[in-house]
Amino acid sequence: MTYRIGIGYDIHRLTEGRKLFLGGIQIPYAKGLLGHSDADPLIHAICDALLGAAGEPDIGENFPDTDPAYENIESLELLKKVDLLLKAKGLAIGNIDTVVIAQEPLLSPYKKQMRQKIAATLKIKEDCVSIKAKTNEGLGATGRGEAIACYAVAAINTKEA
Repeated sequence: MTYRIGIGYDIHRLTEGRKLFLGGIQIPYAKGLLGHSDADPLIHAICDALLGAAGEPDIGENFPDTDPAYENIESLELLKKVDLLLKAKGLAIGNIDTVVIAQEPLLSPYKKQMRQKIAATLKIKEDCVSIKAKTNEGLGATGRGEAIACYAVAAINTKEA
């Protein structure tokens, strides 16, 4: 087997009048994230990590925010498209490790549900998805509650040619 690693990052500004989506689930909160799609930075970071491992362009090139087809799209739909791209290249997901950086809301009650949703979407085992949540100790845009940022690392594999 040949293993390939990719890293992803995304950040979205919190704003009034939007729903908050993280890890493919809606989380009750007074603010949501601003973006062309549902603005789920966890799913976007995972997409970029998987695309990077596959040697493909990033999420912005694959699903540009200038394309009306992606306006208000659920980010899980983008993740499904990334998964199909990997499968077409003969690549399989080994595992995904993520970190969500948010001062609020408290995410620990939702991490298991996020893992389940991501694993089910990608048709991988739940223990192949890790989600950690951290605050930014009051520092920067995430620490001031202005944004939520996410990092993801993905390992994929294929049989050598």
